Amino acid sequence: MNKKTLLHLDYPLMYALVLMSMLSLVILYSAGGENLSILLRQAARMLAAFVIMIAVAQIPPEALARWTPWIYGVGVILLVVVLAIGVIGKGAQRWINLGLFRFQPAEVMKLGVPMMAAWVFSRKPLPPSPGRLIIGAITIGVPTALIILQPDLGTAILVAAAGVFVIFLSGISWRILTGLGIIATALAPVAWHFMHDYQKRRVLTLFNPEADPLGSGYHIIQAKIAIGSGGVYGKGWTNGSQSQLDFIPERHTDFIFAVFGEEFGLIGASILLLLYSYIIGRGLYIAISATDTYSRLLAGSLSITFFFYVFVNIGMVSGILPVVGVPLPLVSYGGTSMVTLMAGFGILMSIHSRRRLISS
Repeated sequence: MNKKTLLHLDYPLMYALVLMSMLSLVILYSAGGENLSILLRQAARMLAAFVIMIAVAQIPPEALARWTPWIYGVGVILLVVVLAIGVIGKGAQRWINLGLFRFQPAEVMKLGVPMMAAWVFSRKPLPPSPGRLIIGAITIGVPTALIILQPDLGTAILVAAAGVFVIFLSGISWRILTGLGIIATALAPVAWHFMHDYQKRRVLTLFNPEADPLGSGYHIIQAKIAIGSGGVYGKGWTNGSQSQLDFIPERHTDFIFAVFGEEFGLIGASILLLLYSYIIGRGLYIAISATDTYSRLLAGSLSITFFFYVFVNIGMVSGILPVVGVPLPLVSYGGTSMVTLMAGFGILMSIHSRRRLISS
């Protein structure tokens, strides 16, 4: 065995993640107001996330499959605990206070739901039967509903999407997909009725942000101004007027892409998107080359979900999607989402390294 096999790492993916992390620290220094303490905290979180990724990569996929129902079950219990005794912050009850830090169980379900959905559909031959589709829908729906109750619509959408992608990859017929789409469209007015007022404002603001330029439309307007003012080449690192003069809200978290677009322009944004495309493509390659159904479904879902994260954040910042509070993966400031993402990449590496062992 060589060193690569012993560590169970996929080095092409590893190098891309390291490069993305370095790029994140560069833009975060500017977006954080050239605050070294923010930069050092994020660097420490990244280091911890890489350690977790490497640790997860050492777990064989068959072990992950065995533990999946337990991981999912504990995650659902924690979501119930959050609703009962969770810490309230910014009008939402999403965290459990563990003393030294606060923990958001919904992040666990970003992995727990696709793992459980893959486990459910891999037990029988594909494509899945109607009965198994119902079981899969319940598996996805229960944690999604609990997260919506917190309320955390952005995370709920991401968790549900991760599970739905497993269903899509399981070989479900287009007839059923079309039927589900029609049902979802018909239920949209019902969903609108149960949405909170601030969530409705976000949707309405998408279509006419200028109707409330100093209120609900402020985020989108300022972000689009920043991206547009960057032009082709950008204004240069730490030279963005919109970001440095505090016109962009949440500029080091959800709206960091606006800072990137202003300072590095179209060329910089294109390079960032190419790097994202490589990571997503590598994940899909791992999914295609996986040796068992559980691994293929899980790897495919994690890869497409990562694309979905990128699409939702950039769409939100550029004004083509409602503002839902989704960070730019691997770039935005934050620890919990970083750890979840890197754990997911650890799963991908575990799947790919075991494929190499079996094929050799």
